[in-house]
Amino acid sequence: MFYPTRSALFFVAMLASTGLFAAAAQQAQPQQAAATTQQPAGPTVTADMLTRAITAQRTAEVTSNRAREQRFTKARDEKRTQLTQATRNRDTAEARSKALNKQFDDNKVRIDDINEQLQVSQGNLGELFGVTRQVSGDVAGTLAASLTSTQIALAPGEEGRVELLRRLASAEALPDIKDLEGLWLSILDELKMSGEVVRYEAPILADDGITSTPRQVVRVGSFMASSNGEYLGYLTSVNQFFKLTRQPSSDLINVARNLQTATTGYTPAIVDPSSGALMAMYVDRPNFIERIQNGEAVVYVTVAVGIIGVAAALIQYIYLFITRMAVGNQLRNLANPKTNNPLGRLLLSASGKGNESAEVVELRISDSVLREMPRLERFQSFLRLAVSAGPLLGLIGTVIGMIITFESITASGSSDPKLMARGIGQAMIATVMGLGVAIPLLFLNTGLSALSRSLINLLEEQGTNLLARKLAEGSHAAAKKA
Repeated sequence: MFYPTRSALFFVAMLASTGLFAAAAQQAQPQQAAATTQQPAGPTVTADMLTRAITAQRTAEVTSNRAREQRFTKARDEKRTQLTQATRNRDTAEARSKALNKQFDDNKVRIDDINEQLQVSQGNLGELFGVTRQVSGDVAGTLAASLTSTQIALAPGEEGRVELLRRLASAEALPDIKDLEGLWLSILDELKMSGEVVRYEAPILADDGITSTPRQVVRVGSFMASSNGEYLGYLTSVNQFFKLTRQPSSDLINVARNLQTATTGYTPAIVDPSSGALMAMYVDRPNFIERIQNGEAVVYVTVAVGIIGVAAALIQYIYLFITRMAVGNQLRNLANPKTNNPLGRLLLSASGKGNESAEVVELRISDSVLREMPRLERFQSFLRLAVSAGPLLGLIGTVIGMIITFESITASGSSDPKLMARGIGQAMIATVMGLGVAIPLLFLNTGLSALSRSLINLLEEQGTNLLARKLAEGSHAAAKKA
């Protein structure tokens, strides 16, 4: 809508004044107007027209202003209504807030009263709750490691006994009757199953640790399980058995096989109070060959010395026993000396010529005994050396093992027993092997010395007897000549 300004009104007034002035001039000079060349007529604006235009313009302005006032009045009324409604809503909210605050304070007081009544009403139930939590935690750990868990089948979505006990152990409220019944039923079931020897199907993990195969398992309480003569371990994380990587000796395996096939009567069985932990440690023990390999070079040398010493001692024992038997046979037939034994060779050497003096015969006997002694005392020097060197070799291995231990401690910066076990184990193995070689060789060498000394004494004794006979024969011959 167009609203005239002061400039527009002034322009309209100027147009009106110009029109009036043009009309007066036209009336005063009619002759000049006639004589003047006819010009094109322009728009004629009269005072009446100007008055009507101004009146119409004013009417339009009044109408427009009235409409604006009506709009402003309507908007004011709407805002006033909104303000009234907002004020009413605020008052309602404040009243509701005060009511809720009062209700909250009343409820808090009531809750405190109810909690106090609850504490009074509970009485010994509070102690029962603490005992229940403690027992549930202890029993949950026991059942989680028990072999009997593999025999309990659960329906889909059913809570297991270990999960139930762990939930009770971490509960913050008193358990209900159903949970308490589940607790003592779990304990009773474990007591019952721990005293049974049963045969049932159970999954056994394969060597890859992922797949499993159902097999018949014989469970001896909660102590030991075996299948097809193989002892099993229990993996608590997946609640499944697995075959021990290393099995015990054949006699223990035979016990497991006999138990697998037994149907009635009493049958020997292996019981591990630690539910398989001791058996796993038992089968993981290194055998004799592995212990030698752990000892490395020093133990290799020690074992080689021991093997050579034992072989030499056995060879010499066989030789001395054969020689002793030949000497015994020769003692029973001194008149017919033979060369297959030291005593026969001694008799042959001492016989010589009949007219030899006693001094010559004595020299012959001494020479014969000296020739036999190296063969009778053979390998004894080496055995004495091995007896002395065995502990020294073990000492060297001990020192090397301790060096390895200190190097591992220095490299890791900690005294972890697992890091030190290798060096200490090597040191102990070397010491044991050194003593294990020296002590048997000491007994073998002592026996060889006693056996060879008895033969040498026998030769000396027979040589002395032979010399005495020679002297007696010489005395009789001299007496006859006199």
